[in-house]
Amino acid sequence: MSDSERTTLENILKAAEKEFLEKGFQGASLRSIVKKAGVTTGAFYGYYKSKEELLDALVKEPYTFLLDLYREILNVFSDLPPEKQQSDMQSFSMSGMSKMTDYIYANLDAFKLLLCCCEGTKYENLVHEMAEIDMEATNNFADIMSTFGVTIKRANPYLEHMLISGMFSAYFELIVHDIPKEQAQECTDQLLEFYTAGWKKIMGF
Repeated sequence: MSDSERTTLENILKAAEKEFLEKGFQGASLRSIVKKAGVTTGAFYGYYKSKEELLDALVKEPYTFLLDLYREILNVFSDLPPEKQQSDMQSFSMSGMSKMTDYIYANLDAFKLLLCCCEGTKYENLVHEMAEIDMEATNNFADIMSTFGVTIKRANPYLEHMLISGMFSAYFELIVHDIPKEQAQECTDQLLEFYTAGWKKIMGF
């Protein structure tokens, strides 16, 4: 790709990001994006075939990376000895969420798009995707604790989904409401303290 082509691509992406942030994906106009980028419609289609492809270019990588990162964090936790899982659940959760927070704030514009501007797209269910991953890990944890001899009460699956979805909805409020990075970790740690205490109460350990 030549320098001129690279500059054109950057201009298109910057214009698209601005348009999506202002109007959301559904309200965004390709005509407006092309105009803001200072390119012709023909030139635009040399880079992207649709508004969907343009959104992919802006958010697909961070979306996928965050889900994979969370799966990796939970897999590492599940590989710990059962006694460590029981004793270190809160501290491990805080450490894992800290890694996620660092990544999110390093890619803040992309996550602002994902959380605020992707209604009607394949990216609109980020909270649900995170909750599904966490629900599976929570059930695995309960199985491991039971095998280890710790009596675990199983939560109603609907309640479980409500609580986990609520946690991630609350966590992502950091981005939705532009909470500064320096305050994010404190908020996240206190959120996890709250939820850990609640889970221990519900699950009885």
